[in-house]
Amino acid sequence: MTRTRIILIVLGIAALVAAPIGQGNYIIYTLTSWLLFSISAMGLNLTLGYAGQVSLAQAGFMGIGAYVTALLTLAGVPWIAGALISISSCFAVGLLLGWPALRVQHHFLAFVTLAFNTLLFLVLRNEEEITGGSFGLVGMPRPSVFGIATDSNLNFYYFALACFLVSAFVMWWILRSPWGRAFKALRENPIRAESLGLKIRRQTLLAFAIGSAFGGLAGALQSPLVQFIEPGSFALIHSLKLLLMVVVGGAGFFFGPMLGAAVVILLPELLRFTEGYYLIIYSALVIVLMVFSPQGLIGLGQKIWNQFRPRHETRRDMKKGFQL
Repeated sequence: MTRTRIILIVLGIAALVAAPIGQGNYIIYTLTSWLLFSISAMGLNLTLGYAGQVSLAQAGFMGIGAYVTALLTLAGVPWIAGALISISSCFAVGLLLGWPALRVQHHFLAFVTLAFNTLLFLVLRNEEEITGGSFGLVGMPRPSVFGIATDSNLNFYYFALACFLVSAFVMWWILRSPWGRAFKALRENPIRAESLGLKIRRQTLLAFAIGSAFGGLAGALQSPLVQFIEPGSFALIHSLKLLLMVVVGGAGFFFGPMLGAAVVILLPELLRFTEGYYLIIYSALVIVLMVFSPQGLIGLGQKIWNQFRPRHETRRDMKKGFQL
């Protein structure tokens, strides 16, 4: 990691620390939502951007994390224990779902995960004795960290920010580990990766399960943030929204999910001044971006940077080498 990148990261963290100061509850809530969706999108980026597999069940894993945490905290279990159980549950469900589902690849896997998300939504809605059905669950307590309560939106924002930074560090470590290099090899050329001895199914399954665990953490944070959850909050439309975050930000880039989540969560709020036209403008901007830069915002930024970056040109008399 270069010195310039370290300075930019420190400045970014400082901006995140200062962002909610002096703001109202709604803006703080929106910023916290962005942090949570960034965590979930990071997990999906591991599956899609690095392992090269399409998943439409990320919101479903957020739902598992949210409901497990809600049920446990309402029963008196501390949030940290509930969150760890939620993450472990999502990892286990990811393994169980991925083991048969990853016999198929790419868009076939997307159909399997789509069916799983729909099935989970129906279970959450119909099992009223456990999940509350369409009425949902309400009154989940917010956690206390080292004796500091997070009942206020500002305190909970900083708690979510700490979880976000820890998640980003864990993802950074994974991507630079042998696992991360194996994931990238699978994305670039699965046949070549297999010829080098990589177990394609095992590595893809691991990426899918880890990405699911990140969704579980995001759900575990969403439960005390909103203090009300119901099945519609984790329907298929939200999985598509998470997929949009990864694609718009830049699949396969570390900061892509964070930037994409900012576009999907924060940009509509910034366009509120256009009143009834903000969704039309927002949709048009996303379509234009995808047409001219399929690699997302970070890919577009790299293209612009390469256009203005000084180039080292080869001498014209050396293009064909020495002629004797």
